[in-house]
Amino acid sequence: VQLQASGGGLVQAGDSLRLSCVASGRTFSSHLMAWFRQTPGKEREFVALIRWGTRAPYYADSVKGRFTISRDSDTMYLQMNSLKSEDTALYYCARGREFSFYSRDYDTWGQGTLVTVSS
Repeated sequence: VQLQASGGGLVQAGDSLRLSCVASGRTFSSHLMAWFRQTPGKEREFVALIRWGTRAPYYADSVKGRFTISRDSDTMYLQMNSLKSEDTALYYCARGREFSFYSRDYDTWGQGTLVTVSS
C-alpha cells in the first residue's frame, strides 16, 4: 500500500485547512490510520488517529476540539480549524496495526504535506 498526503498550505492564524491521505491498496478494519507532524529538530509528534473499522477517533490534547479526523472508503482526512502558529509543521499520514501514539509503531508512511500558519 502507498499513502499520498495532500492539502497543506500557507494560512493565517484562525483559518482552516483540510488534509487528505489517499491509501492505494486495501486498508483493513483492523488497521489504524494516523496523522503525525514534525518540525525541524524535533521528533515526529502524534496528532490524531482513527480506527479504520469503527472510525473511532483519538486526538492529542494540543489539537482536541480544533481538529477532526475522519475517513471514507480509501481516504483519511484531517479537518483543522482555528489554526495556530504552533500548528506549523510537516504533516504525515501513517498506517499501522497496533493502537499507538508513537511513530515507531506505524509501518507505512506518506510523503508529508507542509502546513504553515502565520500569526
